[in-house]
Amino acid sequence: MPAPLVDQHRRSIDYLRLSITDRCNLRCTYCMPEEGMPVLSHADVLTYEEIIRLVELVSRMGISKVRITGGEPLVRKGVLHLCRQISQMGRIKGLSITTNGVFLEEFAEGLLESGITRINVSLDTLQPAKYALITRRDCFQKVWNGIERALRLGFHPVKLNAVVVKGLNDDEIEALAQLTYRYPFHVRFIEFMPFNTEDHSSSFLSSDEILRRLEKIGPLLPTRVENGNGPARHFQLPGAVGKIGIISPISHHFCPTCNRLRLTADGKLRTCLFAQEETDLRGLLREKASDEAIFSAIREAIQRKPERHALESRLFRKCIGRPMVAIGG
Repeated sequence: MPAPLVDQHRRSIDYLRLSITDRCNLRCTYCMPEEGMPVLSHADVLTYEEIIRLVELVSRMGISKVRITGGEPLVRKGVLHLCRQISQMGRIKGLSITTNGVFLEEFAEGLLESGITRINVSLDTLQPAKYALITRRDCFQKVWNGIERALRLGFHPVKLNAVVVKGLNDDEIEALAQLTYRYPFHVRFIEFMPFNTEDHSSSFLSSDEILRRLEKIGPLLPTRVENGNGPARHFQLPGAVGKIGIISPISHHFCPTCNRLRLTADGKLRTCLFAQEETDLRGLLREKASDEAIFSAIREAIQRKPERHALESRLFRKCIGRPMVAIGG
């Protein structure tokens, strides 16, 4: 069996974010244009058989947690079969999914039966009209129905991810946080990360400012969460049944504790969200490379994993070469 995955900065790598499609049924204004977004051809996307082989290989290398992402993963046919196959791998101890929630009500029970126990749902607003403005789709009630369905079925935790954009939804920070009084959600506020080299400083709100606004509701009590080795700092309002998470990739980056790899839908391995370098695993698969050759390529990539991302907050550079939807959330 290969040695455990440790990079040159002594970080243990045990988490894979696995994108299965670059297609999405929403068109969020901060993520992609309304029209003209190029998508991968069917032939370029990894087959499920290729994905399963890669997950099995990285699990033998020490990856024990996998998150299914997109684009929007629930738009790809057969996603429940894939989840079931991965969840049955003995070395995978945690399987989760990130979704925009549009199809969640329909898929929730199947996801649970397929081995998914934790769900992240993107929800930037509680106002249906603003939801339609942000996503360019009138789907708020459908998403909320899916969230409630997931809660009833016993998913825990159900995490709600809100990207905070100044002047767009920052007026709802308090309302989103107050959901934790009523629901056992983990409401997570994520700093806006622009997708190109344009100056987006007017849209950026730092996590420090988000925390200042939250403190107007009540004292934020630092807390821990199960499987809480991710990038979020966690808090709880007195009397709340849910929790609040703060994710600050720009103002307080979490690179020293980064434990993740990313695999794009077309089979490119990325060791950092902001990196331009990719390792072509799809090419190796389709050239009938041996397990040992793939192990070697992955290990070499990990040894080149940067100590920290090269993003300087004043420049607001993001995912040069690929938009976020093509990398995987």
